[in-house]
Order: sequence, then structure tokens, then C-alpha cells
Amino acid sequence: MEPKVSREAFIAAMRQRVEEALAKVADAVNEAAPGQIISGSEEQVRDVFAKLRQQAYEQAVQLRVDAAEAAFSPSEGPADQQDQEE
Repeated sequence: MEPKVSREAFIAAMRQRVEEALAKVADAVNEAAPGQIISGSEEQVRDVFAKLRQQAYEQAVQLRVDAAEAAFSPSEGPADQQDQEE
């Protein structure tokens, strides 16, 4: 069975970045001029979530690679086999 990403580890690794992103969304909406809340914040909010999406995907992939490496059991190479034969 192929190693998988731990949901708990992924959530823990991303929690601070998610909270920071949500804070930036709130700031963008609050800083938009009255009557222009959507047009004044939409681009910033989109950019914040695009960055978060990229970070989340990179983090998940890295955790999966780390899990696979941790589960990998290196076999003895040809040099080790020659030593044993002699």
C-alpha cells in the first residue's frame, strides 16, 4: 500500500497559513470603499486564495513524498552483496 498524507499533519501544517489568508480576506473587504466592496476587494481575495491553493497543494505533495521516503526500506546494493559473497 502506498503511503498517504496524514490529514491531521496536513491540517496542522496549513492551519497558520489558512488563518493568515482569511485575515487578509477580511482586511481586503474592510479596506474596500463603501459601495465598492466587491470591486474593491475581489482581486485581492482571488490572489490570496490562489496563493493559498498553491501552498496547500505543495504542502500536501511534500507530505506524501516525505511519507513515501519514510516508508522506503533501502535494499542492499551490489557492493554489499559482493562483500557477503567473499
